[in-house]
Amino acid sequence: MKNVSFIYLILGFASLATACKSRVNPQTKNISATTEKLNTRYKMLLDYPVDSMSMPRSMNIKTLEIRKVPSRDWTSGFFAGNLWQLYRLTGDSKYKEQAQKWTPFSKKESVNSNSHDVGFKVFCSFGEALKVENKKEYEAVIVKGAETLCKRFNPKVGSIRSWDFNKEIWDFPVIIDNMMNLELLFEASKISGNPKYRNVAIQHANTTLKNQFREDNSCYHVIDYNPTTGTVRKKTTLQGYNDDSVWARGQAWAVYGFTMSYRYTKDPAYLNQAEGTAHYFMANKNLPEDGIPYWDFKDPSIPNAPRDVSAAMVMASGLYELYTYTHNKNYLAFADRLMASVQTDQYILDTQIKAPFLFDHSTGNWPKHDEIDEPIIYADYYFLEALIKGQRLKGSK
Repeated sequence: MKNVSFIYLILGFASLATACKSRVNPQTKNISATTEKLNTRYKMLLDYPVDSMSMPRSMNIKTLEIRKVPSRDWTSGFFAGNLWQLYRLTGDSKYKEQAQKWTPFSKKESVNSNSHDVGFKVFCSFGEALKVENKKEYEAVIVKGAETLCKRFNPKVGSIRSWDFNKEIWDFPVIIDNMMNLELLFEASKISGNPKYRNVAIQHANTTLKNQFREDNSCYHVIDYNPTTGTVRKKTTLQGYNDDSVWARGQAWAVYGFTMSYRYTKDPAYLNQAEGTAHYFMANKNLPEDGIPYWDFKDPSIPNAPRDVSAAMVMASGLYELYTYTHNKNYLAFADRLMASVQTDQYILDTQIKAPFLFDHSTGNWPKHDEIDEPIIYADYYFLEALIKGQRLKGSK
């Protein structure tokens, strides 16, 4: 296996040395040890037994029990995606072989119209597969998934409906997370030549841009609409501390989602919003020195609130791409800072723990006391994606 983490750290610390000196103190000692630790954790993904009902989602760090989910869970596509990305990073065919076994389990989700997370489930698995193997069967699943996702689009609202539960509370809820599913739609239009999917993605992004953000560029988690008139009923949350708080991963979804949407449309309004929310995140007074945020920027228990590595990794991946369009070195330096911080003993999961995860200290759903301060699969996915982006920016193969 190639020593991919060590390659990255050499490149990344060069820019860290000249940026964010006043706030960052990256743990540069024992780089070789932490690199070997990550390499050991990479290999553990190969040891996880293939089972269509046991996609690894998270792990209770106290009991070491792995939370396993079927394909209908919104996180089901990430493990296959991790394997594909590790193959791209290392060239080790063992990761490709395992990815080929896991990816088909998500195929049936391309016709599951009961979920708005078709993008996460299908594109994070089949989309990653397509980057490695240019197969028509992968393209067909992506286009089918886009067609299914469009069934949840309401033209009066101009958005894709998120949840179907809690109908006594919400009429037509739309969450900031949904911006991530637009990549499936944009790619489906490129593959098929059908502009329908792209048009739905743009309408959804425009509606989100109009209603989801506050004046300070932070975003609400949930906007509930009247499905008949398209008007906003209320602005609220499900995963933040309260309706007016700032859920860290939601801000990262926003930066990543609008940066990605700019990639496909070149709409400057999308880029402006991504930059505004990125600045809110990067300059926040409650951001810890290492850049790994507390799960909510307005949790009153800060600095004793749990961190969220997953939010940091989504942000790092988004910022690397944002840098390519803006050439603002602050974005590059901040992404490097996040990547350097997470590649330390504080965050890498202990190698004595046998589990298919890389990092500890992510937070899933704090209000429901679910997945608090523990390994979660999508933190690993966006770390690997950011690693690939960072190496590409710095000219590393």
